Amino acid sequence: MIIYGTALLALCHLLGIFLGDLLGQLMGVKTNVGGVGIAMLLLICARFYMQRRSWLPQMTERGVEYWGAMYIPVVVAMAAQQDVVAALRGGPVAVLAAIGSVLVCGAVISLMNRMETARMENPAAAEAESMLVKEHRHA
Repeated sequence: MIIYGTALLALCHLLGIFLGDLLGQLMGVKTNVGGVGIAMLLLICARFYMQRRSWLPQMTERGVEYWGAMYIPVVVAMAAQQDVVAALRGGPVAVLAAIGSVLVCGAVISLMNRMETARMENPAAAEAESMLVKEHRHA
């Protein structure tokens, strides 16, 4: 059902906000640091994980796809509200956090693209792996 995709997004969002608050505390700032971005990465990872194990029905995947597509404009709108000048005046922490998040996101996206490309180049191995997972799950 589509609602399960929404539930998965909600779970990822809550976990991302928690981790963003925790990261902010570890950095010594009293704000959420990247919680929405963390939530989006968690959603992407959860979707890939569930797809590989055939735990993601088509209708649930549609819910995840819808909210994944809606999430990007929300993140852009939230980022547009941030006061960049005040963040730069606040010290190097904001600049380091921005650079670090861009590097981590780039690395994660590159890794996901390589995994997907390898899977598409060898569909027989992907099918065999899928059958093994299904067989193991039913055993």
